[in-house]
Amino acid sequence: MYTPKRSTAHSESAYAKACKVMPGGVSSPVRAFKAVGGVPRFIKEAQGCRITDIDGNEYIDYVGSYGPLIVGHANDLVITAITKALGRGTTFGAPTESETRLAEMILSALPGMEMIRFVNSGTEAAMSALRLARAFTGRDLIVKCIGCYHGHVDALLVEAGSGALTLGTPSSPGVPRSITSATISVHYNSLEEIEAAFRKYPDQIACVAVEPIAGNMGLIPPEPGYLQGLRSLCDQNGALLLFDEVMTGFRVTWGGAQVLYDVKPDLTCLGKIIGGGLPVGAYAGPKKIMQKVSPSGPVYQAGTLSGNPLAMSCGLATLELLREADCYQRLEKISAQLAHGLANAAEKSRVPLTVNRVGSMVCPFFVKEAGKVVRNYSDATACDTEKFARFFHIMLDLGVYLPPSQFETWFVSTAHDEQAIDQTLSAAEQAFSVIAKDE
Repeated sequence: MYTPKRSTAHSESAYAKACKVMPGGVSSPVRAFKAVGGVPRFIKEAQGCRITDIDGNEYIDYVGSYGPLIVGHANDLVITAITKALGRGTTFGAPTESETRLAEMILSALPGMEMIRFVNSGTEAAMSALRLARAFTGRDLIVKCIGCYHGHVDALLVEAGSGALTLGTPSSPGVPRSITSATISVHYNSLEEIEAAFRKYPDQIACVAVEPIAGNMGLIPPEPGYLQGLRSLCDQNGALLLFDEVMTGFRVTWGGAQVLYDVKPDLTCLGKIIGGGLPVGAYAGPKKIMQKVSPSGPVYQAGTLSGNPLAMSCGLATLELLREADCYQRLEKISAQLAHGLANAAEKSRVPLTVNRVGSMVCPFFVKEAGKVVRNYSDATACDTEKFARFFHIMLDLGVYLPPSQFETWFVSTAHDEQAIDQTLSAAEQAFSVIAKDE
């Protein structure tokens, strides 16, 4: 039996205090460790690929604030850019040149995207893009994939239901059924269900919204031809195709998944990396669509802190670092080393594991039988979450900080080096060995 060694007394005390003043003691649910049990670690500081909690424990970090920190924590150039911007003022409620510079840089990387509107979160981006899609097409229905997450937008918090034949019912109290009744849920990687939706609701679907690489039910890549098929079906039926690249934008390659797979959506949602770790979101599209947004057009959307100079400067500095010639090649190499090492270590201990990876996004699934492929929500939720929780806590105790859920993606940064990967794989070998012995 494995016995934890690290002290967590200060985090336990801090969590007890937090629970008295915040729901679950956190500002976002997954941080509470409910999926894995135990007490969340309260982080004091971070540098590069390592974070330190208030008990003084250091960890190699694969959360990376759930994606934005692709150049690592407290990168010198990013900190310098934020500091300079801070010295000039935090926000003005007026346009700045930094907005234009970041907009130009983003749009230059996304073929087909000609205009962009900055907001403050991925949720805002998705909510605004869906409103725009409905206004542009004059239609009301939205198609989304079961297990894909587009923020806590009322219309998209829907139960899985029975695929394309049923309109959505709310998955959260407080969401009116009348709102989710305009949402159709289908399985990711199933073109057949999308086709069925278009057949059942002809000339009613405004938009098909999808994570081009699903990252919120663990990491699940699109199957060959899937994204191309979505593009074709939307064209045939007069619907818009929306890629939610809040997670994948500038993560899997310069630009994002639409560049990697050479598929042009009509609308793109962005976030995370384009703000470099500060709150940001954006939605983009061709001029003929984006000019419908106020004040150019009638589709209203506004935000007090949208495009604030701190987030813009942080995003610019991050993207400048990513534009270095070999940046994505280095990320690819180190991420592949991590994924292959995890698979080999699990196989050595005879622990069934499937490792999905696209670029610097990685997810090991604790499948229940060797060789099982994870291609959609049903496959993901059939995995052994108890085994993942055991793995998570052993890794945490051995100095590796993972997302606290089987259904979250790991993120590798340019700050992860060979030493960090070797240390991670050494910990994983121990964890798999313990899990095998427990059985």
